[in-house]
Amino acid sequence: MLTELFSAFMVLFAIIDIVGLVPVLITYKQQGYDIKPMNITLVAFFIMSLSLVGGEYVLHLFSVDVSSFAIAGSIVIFLLSLEMTLGVKLFKTETKDKQIVIPLAFPLIAGPGSITTIITLRAEYHMWTLMLALIMNMLVVFAALMSLDRLSKLLGPTGTYVTEKIFGIILMAIAVKIFIASTGIEILLKK
Repeated sequence: MLTELFSAFMVLFAIIDIVGLVPVLITYKQQGYDIKPMNITLVAFFIMSLSLVGGEYVLHLFSVDVSSFAIAGSIVIFLLSLEMTLGVKLFKTETKDKQIVIPLAFPLIAGPGSITTIITLRAEYHMWTLMLALIMNMLVVFAALMSLDRLSKLLGPTGTYVTEKIFGIILMAIAVKIFIASTGIEILLKK
């Protein structure tokens, strides 16, 4: 049981990649957005829990397959990476108090990769093992969101700027990887 829990935790930890998202989160914070750790964590947890319990059924309800969902999410992630890399503003929030949940909770934390992974892991792990692994990951996400000010001070303005550009490119590569894997182009590229 503990081995399965650790394994499921590590798979989800790698796909959520909260460590890689820290520069994105710091950038939004420095732009004056009010990042509410509890709100973002709860929304991400709700989306991923829904995916765990009935992800395939919800997608089928809207006649959407997992690949189409992953492609759509990869496009949003690609646009976010353009924001980071080029310093342009593509996403606008409508709230006056500048609270931001989307796109942080979805598709960055609870993105197409994590949702697809959760749906796939259902075949390999017991649902309660996955739920516990998900809760553990959400605690890590919450801790990272709570530590943004300290991490920002640690990196400083130059470190944050450089890290944002580097992780913007990495995020772009992840988006392209999800897109390629989901469209089947990967098979054509190997020929």
